[in-house]
Amino acid sequence: MATALLYVLVQSQQVQGTDYRIGPQDQLEVTVTDVPELNKRLVRVSEDGKISLPYLGEVEVDGLTSTEVERKLARLFVEKNFLQNPQVAVYIQEFASKIVTVIGAVTNPKSYPLLGRLRLLNIISTAGGLTTEAGDEIIIIRELLNGESNSIRIPITALFEGDISFNIPIEPNDIISVPIDRLVAIYVMGQVNKPGALSVKKSRLPTLLQAIAMAGGFTERAKKNNVIIKWTDAQGKQHQNSVNVKNIMNGRVKDVQLKENDIVVVKESIF
Repeated sequence: MATALLYVLVQSQQVQGTDYRIGPQDQLEVTVTDVPELNKRLVRVSEDGKISLPYLGEVEVDGLTSTEVERKLARLFVEKNFLQNPQVAVYIQEFASKIVTVIGAVTNPKSYPLLGRLRLLNIISTAGGLTTEAGDEIIIIRELLNGESNSIRIPITALFEGDISFNIPIEPNDIISVPIDRLVAIYVMGQVNKPGALSVKKSRLPTLLQAIAMAGGFTERAKKNNVIIKWTDAQGKQHQNSVNVKNIMNGRVKDVQLKENDIVVVKESIF
């Protein structure tokens, strides 16, 4: 199944669900102009795909879009000689026949009924919110009419900072994936103000300078020209490397990217 990757940037890129096919247990709001009994009348689709309306009785709506139901009801009113030019509006109030699945770093990952016109933040809240293991983005996998799928990537920071363009409407059968980004440890020891283990996300491992800053920075007695980085390879063999942090701070050499479980040792300078 082909997959296209898109970044959602503006509301005009969102799919609005106009092709949604009505199914059992969906709730419809039906309005027929000049018919008081059918002014925003709520009807639930039965298990056999029908709704019951005054003057028309049972009407089969399973598998139809809201527009197709409007046309069908208008035609039936004409055929029954009840109205000459019926103005019919059908609004899908609850998508009870469809579900949305939430997986990954949320409190309660599972499938939920899509009740009403919900947006991404509504579904994340229903699933109990994000856990501390959540990564940087949410991926929504959406089925297209041609059988392919479309992956929409939503940056978590922008979403929760109130950028409404990312709080997109959720479609039936969407799969909302919150990739797990587990916490790992980096150790900074010796002449820093807050020595110990740093808990960081695996996707955001710090550089050497960043780790030292997270550990409170150098003490006055730190030996900045001989900072040791220790690590253990896959075979269990230990390695270490000496780094002149002064050269990094002066822009002479690039900062060093640390890895999971690296140990940074800042020695004491002897005066």
